[in-house]
Amino acid sequence: MCGIVAATARREVSEILLEGLRRLEYRGYDSAGMALLDGNGLLQLHKREGKVAELESAQHDKPLSGNIGIAHTRWATHGKPSAANSHPHHSSNRVAVVHNGIIENHEALREELCGQGYEFLSETDSEVVVHLLHGFLVQGESLLDAMRKTVARLEGAYALAALDCEHPREIVAAREGSPLVIGIGIGENFLASDQLALRQVTDRFIFLEEGDLVSMSPSSFEIYDRDNLAVERERTHISDAIEVADKGSYNHFMMKEIFEQPRALADTFKTRPGKPIADERFGPKAAEIFDQVTAVQIVACGTSYHSGMVARYWLEELAGIPCQVEVASEFRYRTRVQHPGTLLVTVSQSGETADTLAALRNAAENEFVGSLVIANVDNSSLVRESDLVFLTRAGAEIGVASTKAFTTQLVAFLMLTVALGRRGTMTPEKQQELSVALHKLPDYVSQTLQLDPVIEALSESFIPKHHSLFLGRGILYPIAMEGALKLKEISYIHAEAYPAGELKHGPLALVDADMPVVAVAPNDELLEKLKSNLEEVRSRGGELYVFADREAGFTDSSRVHVMSMPSCPEVLMPIVYTVALQLLSYHVAVQKGTDVDKPRNLAKSVTVE
Repeated sequence: MCGIVAATARREVSEILLEGLRRLEYRGYDSAGMALLDGNGLLQLHKREGKVAELESAQHDKPLSGNIGIAHTRWATHGKPSAANSHPHHSSNRVAVVHNGIIENHEALREELCGQGYEFLSETDSEVVVHLLHGFLVQGESLLDAMRKTVARLEGAYALAALDCEHPREIVAAREGSPLVIGIGIGENFLASDQLALRQVTDRFIFLEEGDLVSMSPSSFEIYDRDNLAVERERTHISDAIEVADKGSYNHFMMKEIFEQPRALADTFKTRPGKPIADERFGPKAAEIFDQVTAVQIVACGTSYHSGMVARYWLEELAGIPCQVEVASEFRYRTRVQHPGTLLVTVSQSGETADTLAALRNAAENEFVGSLVIANVDNSSLVRESDLVFLTRAGAEIGVASTKAFTTQLVAFLMLTVALGRRGTMTPEKQQELSVALHKLPDYVSQTLQLDPVIEALSESFIPKHHSLFLGRGILYPIAMEGALKLKEISYIHAEAYPAGELKHGPLALVDADMPVVAVAPNDELLEKLKSNLEEVRSRGGELYVFADREAGFTDSSRVHVMSMPSCPEVLMPIVYTVALQLLSYHVAVQKGTDVDKPRNLAKSVTVE
């Protein structure tokens, strides 16, 4: 979601700020801005609606320079996308602030500050922060103490960075519920909401904890916890090669990432043929915790929630372990009764998803035997705060609509199923069968990618459509949900998914020639029932698009379009069929001319509730 970059140095920092914002563009945003103090300690600002390129144009036309600055990309929550609502916000041309998160008590604070004579120039919740800060500064507080007193008035989530004309070498920052990281340089220091923004200037980082406050200058920094005690936080050296955000020969990052899946899936599994899946893949304490597990509770949002729904089928059928799956934003707000011996599994591509992180923190002491996170980003908040960690090896995913991050999550869940299953009902023969299947998975996905030209041709039928239905049965129902989500995310076609057996209980009323119906139809024990469901669509004039195993017995006919899928082991069908639906959504979006990699109103990393 929103991005923060800040720098205090002995050199000019405007280009460092801009490059940091460029590296955060994948997160989703609608405006950008930056503030610097010039050589005379005067505040300078550029704020623009739209892409970082608009900010770059403003900087080209009227260059700002300075050795200290803060910058931001905004994803609108309070107030429409506009230059006025973009960050940094300022007060009396003296102090400037950037903010990620939501200030829940902003209305009461705004009323109070208006009563003190402050004029608000935006519709945002964030502007109350800069006026509060200014009020404490004019009372004679230091910049750090002013920030300390400001955050004491705030309710909600925030990552904040601020600078002040009368403290021309100092940046202060605070974190509560939204990520913030220090980048350590030589004669310079940095802040960002994501270490990726700073990889061009440093490889040494400190990930701030909840309630931390920071004061930094070019030569030093101090961290204080929520009790106002000076603390040392662990320093992390990230030596991995920086992945360059380059589309290569592809037109969009999403297409590149779809085609990277054979490699990503192989990297995520990465177990030698004939070798068992090691508990250590989930962390050094995995064996101790797994030995106590008698049930699993999965908590996630969006696409990650769909991966959890698939995992429920695997865990219960293959491992014999009860499993519940819940949307994170609901999980934390209800009274729960957990089965003794339950493992809490959170799933998040970024490891920073606010609702999922809140669910983990909401877990009562001794409510679970342990917590496991499945994530794609090391050193993220969920990774740091969970007992066990499985890092998928999808690599950087730039497209907002998740592709390879989702399918690698499914591989992680299948590996977890084996790890837990061998403690229960899963036979050694079944474990070996699943291991062999996972080794062959990249080949099945590669075969599916070869269908790209045929799926592209099929996608043309969707161009004039405004609504669609997706159907699946059993373990393919969550995949139908994922297919519908992808189509609506990037093509803006309204799409809903249903278990095929539910069609006659309401959705059939929507079926006509203008409502395409997409079905995933593998060759399994539910095939004949699915065929009956699809006949109900056909008999009512509906247009069917069936993704079917080539042995399933479907043929093209009037109003029935069949995509013959590679035959693969049943356990791999959710992954293989997902790839085909990703291609369909991609090509429909391209045909409709939408912004495939950055769909409107959406963000890659959702760090607010």
